[in-house]
This record gives sequence, C-alpha cells and structure tokens, in this order.
Amino acid sequence: MDSIFVNSKNVFLDTVNPKDYVQLDRVSTIYQSLKDSIKKPLKMILLYGKPGTGKSMFLTKLSLDLESTQNVFLYETPILDESEFYKRLAQDIFETKFGGELNFTQFMKIVKEKNFDQVPVVLLDEAQLYSEELMEKIRLLSDTRTIKFVIALHKTEKEDLIAKEHFQTRIWETIELENSSNAELKIYIQKKLMKANCFDTASMFNSKVVNKIYKFTHGNYRDTNKLLYGLFEIYTAYEKNNQIYAINTNQISAKLIEMAAIHTGLIDA
Repeated sequence: MDSIFVNSKNVFLDTVNPKDYVQLDRVSTIYQSLKDSIKKPLKMILLYGKPGTGKSMFLTKLSLDLESTQNVFLYETPILDESEFYKRLAQDIFETKFGGELNFTQFMKIVKEKNFDQVPVVLLDEAQLYSEELMEKIRLLSDTRTIKFVIALHKTEKEDLIAKEHFQTRIWETIELENSSNAELKIYIQKKLMKANCFDTASMFNSKVVNKIYKFTHGNYRDTNKLLYGLFEIYTAYEKNNQIYAINTNQISAKLIEMAAIHTGLIDA
C-alpha cells in the first residue's frame, strides 16, 4: 500500500484529466461562460492564456461534458499537414475517408454539401502551432457556419492572434485564463489533495506555506503541480530511507519548498 506521500505526489502528476478539475469560483464561472458560448450562434470562440493556466483542461472537460448531447471533436495535438488536417476533419465529422491528398477547395465542397441539425464543434488545442495560412483557412471554414471552432492558444508578447485583423472581426467570443490568486492557489492545492483522500497532507498547506509556493509559481497551475510533485518526491525519499523523522511532517518548511523549486527548475541552484 502506497504511503500518504506517494499518493500525494501522484495527485500532482503533469496530466490532463477532467476528473482532476478543481472547482474554483472564478474558474468555474469562466468555464460556464465557455459552455454557454457553445450554445450561441458564434462562428468561432477563442480561449487563450499563458501556458499552465488550464486551457487544455478546459477543452478536455468541455469535450467530456458535451459528448452526450453534441458532436464534439477534440484535437489535443495539432495536425500540421494541411491535407491530413482536412482528411481528419472529413473522417471525424462527415465520416468520409480519403486515401490521397485533400486540399482546401475539395474540403470546402464537402462542407457545402453537408447539412446538420446541430453544428459540430471542433476543439483545437495548442493552436499557436498551426501556420498562419491554415489558421486563415480555419477562419474561412468557420464562416460557413457548418463547423464551429473553439481555438485554444498561448498568449505571448510576440504572438497574439487576437491582434490579427481577420480574427478581430470574426471571433465573437474571447475567453482569457489567468494564473490563480494566492487565496485560490491554497484552495486549489487543498481540494486536489482532498479529492484523492489525502486529508493529512492537505492540512499541511496553511497560508504561510502557500505564500512561499506562490512566490515561485506565481499561481501558475502547471508550475504549482511540478513544484508539489517535486516536494512530495522529497518526502517520499526521506520516508524510503527511513529518515522521515528528520523533517517535520506537520509543517512544510521553506527549505523543502526551495529544494523542490530548484529540483523542478523554477529557481536556479
């Protein structure tokens, strides 16, 4: 049977699982607005934010929540070859297979021949990896209103698709995800642990401890997961070597948090 520290470490594995979704008031409100946007007659919805703010989790949860009532297709990994992209859409949405090349004109012909009672929803994660040419064609596809796209991309200083003119006039809904606040981070950590029945370790994260973690992660969920995975890895190592008595298991020391931050590359040694 795994120890509480091994179980706690596994809570913070860097995976995208909708079952791990943590209810935070602000985040839940944003997620609900995303779900509501799907019902609106929008041609395109943009979900953006810095890496680690939960975009992939949102899309995965959205796909799971909609699959029983709507045709929804999640592309977690970008399909960068244009022909392969159209072929995958044709197969998934229209159940039409192509053995050879499929270009944009041919795919548009298929789109115009189809008529759905309910518009299928395509969720594109990591959209910043698609070429400008393909993104422009996705925009043209959305104009047909035969397919609705939800596009998730990283918000960076150098690259921001919102600023591009052809998206400004056609994305009717933009939803931004941000890092958590200090108070939200405490709730996030404790809820994740309690969902896994790790109540003892959840109680270790008081405001002082979370403040220290926030100093290194700035409320970024991915960085927080990495740091806490590293932190419980340290606890596990002490326990494995029968030295758990050497550290305080009731109060997380700043030194251990710093060690975990160094271990995960959040600060330089």
